[in-house]
Amino acid sequence: MLESTIAAIRPLDEPAMVAAGELHGRLTKPAGSLGALEELSVRLAGLAAACPPPLPEPAAVAIFAGDHGVHAQGVTPWPQEVTAQMINNFLAGGAVVNAFARQAGASVTVVDVGVATPLPPVAPAAQSGAATDGSGAHSAAPRLVSANVRRGTRDLAVTAALTRDEARAAVETGIRIARELIDAGAGILLTGDMGIGNTTPAAALVAVFTGVDPAEATGRGTGVDDPTYARKIDVVRAALARHAPDPADPLGVLAAVGGLEHAALAGLILGAAARRVPVLLDGVIAVSAALVAAAFAPDAVGAMVAGHRSAEPGATAALRHLGLDPLIDLGLRLGEGTGALLALPVVTGAVRVLHEVATFDSAGVAEK
Repeated sequence: MLESTIAAIRPLDEPAMVAAGELHGRLTKPAGSLGALEELSVRLAGLAAACPPPLPEPAAVAIFAGDHGVHAQGVTPWPQEVTAQMINNFLAGGAVVNAFARQAGASVTVVDVGVATPLPPVAPAAQSGAATDGSGAHSAAPRLVSANVRRGTRDLAVTAALTRDEARAAVETGIRIARELIDAGAGILLTGDMGIGNTTPAAALVAVFTGVDPAEATGRGTGVDDPTYARKIDVVRAALARHAPDPADPLGVLAAVGGLEHAALAGLILGAAARRVPVLLDGVIAVSAALVAAAFAPDAVGAMVAGHRSAEPGATAALRHLGLDPLIDLGLRLGEGTGALLALPVVTGAVRVLHEVATFDSAGVAEK
């Protein structure tokens, strides 16, 4: 599945991009007046090989959840059980990602790809098949997909986090989820993640693929104190020295220092790119996974849209390496898919311009 997916990923379509650029030049606005939105819409035309590209709707958020053996190194004060507890919160509709998804009209799929703790009972809102927003309107309830590869990774500070087969299984889980969501009608996929301790493997992935120092790739995650932050940097540095992962071997990098949710997110991106559907990236977990996807298939970058600039420093290093500019910068560091959801209207607006704005000729407006 992985190899066939990679083989299906192609470069952006140049004729469609030229057509989109020319269309922008005929719309009733000064040339270039929409700034980055124009570049984004042109790129999405290239991805779809159509001008105008299809509207990126409906939107589907995929939250991949996993736990991490490196938790034993004291890189976070949060107990590992919180991963499973937050999944229950997602399913009950009570997390920030749920509030933003209801606002955006996006579906939420939670995928257990590597949670260590047995999951709590599903909350009533998820069982009922409906969730309510503040106005009393109803939308489809979040759903849970059980695809656990193993009960959390091994401790990357001591040994490889995963075997190659486990890493591949997680990547292919992400590919399957992308296919299922797209087959169900999704016009854009949004990345989400949950996993206590997951910014440590994210930092390791960023350092491997960008070449930045572990101190530049590592952030404070949930807001750790100075001693914990220093320990976290030391753990990442020691793990890279121990495993010496080769960025030319992305599956090997995932096995050495990755997380199951990082691997699955890389698969989601690859699966969407193969189907020429855009992926709106969230924070540092997503962009570290995007580095993996780009190492597997450089043309996959054409399907990536950077939703926001995470407060985690590794996110900026990763976006710089990928050549992606974030749409918004609000100092967010929550994860879950929250930043991607806030950026979604920007993406939709960029495409809607090409569909709905009149040309100078059709509107009878004089050009300069």
